[in-house]
Amino acid sequence: MPNEPTLHQRRREATPAELAGIPWLAVLQPHERAKAVESIKVGDALPGDYLCRVGRPVTYWFGVVEGLLKMSTDNAQGRTITFSGLPPGGWFGEGTVLKRETYRYDIQALRRSVVAGLPADTFHWLLDHSIGFNRFVMNQLNERLAQFIAAREIDRMNNPDLRVARNLAALFNPVLFPGVGEVLRITQQELAYLVGLSRQRVNEALASLQEQGMIHIEYGGVRVLDLQALRSTSFRDRTHA
Repeated sequence: MPNEPTLHQRRREATPAELAGIPWLAVLQPHERAKAVESIKVGDALPGDYLCRVGRPVTYWFGVVEGLLKMSTDNAQGRTITFSGLPPGGWFGEGTVLKRETYRYDIQALRRSVVAGLPADTFHWLLDHSIGFNRFVMNQLNERLAQFIAAREIDRMNNPDLRVARNLAALFNPVLFPGVGEVLRITQQELAYLVGLSRQRVNEALASLQEQGMIHIEYGGVRVLDLQALRSTSFRDRTHA
């Protein structure tokens, strides 16, 4: 609809329950937390809404309170490269905010989601005043680097079961996505978008991973039973057996 308000126009104050789902607030001192809470805005993203677009100037440091987002970009050949799914508890783009650059990726909602944004100026104020916030951001950057390296490796994998396993392992990262816990609420179609496979092939891979005791498929989601097995290099041999 032409008069549909944009995600930016739908921004609002965060509720206490939504603030409780923001992991880095817990590391702040009371006066730091008060300043952050005053600045945080949340928005109700609809499927297909974009939070960030390639080439746009940075305005917020974003996080997922509820729902599921996709971080991706298109290469020179027009092929979409997905860097990561972004489940609850995940905050992203700290490197871009640090350097006040334009975005080098698109962030899109795969389903109805609640997203939070901390203005870039407040982000930098916290960097200047909060040791706890600095440590949180450094941990994020370290984990994010490892995640992107793994994403490039996954993108080259020809084994579908291995691609699904590694993508699931990335979504269960307890540092980057502390809101996920042991059960990831995701549909097979959403996982197919992230992995770059058909829904049918993802369904077959999930069944194989469940048979091997790594996951349990539940209604509306996946429960991880053996995260180390999903990450393990020895898993390569089993899938090619």
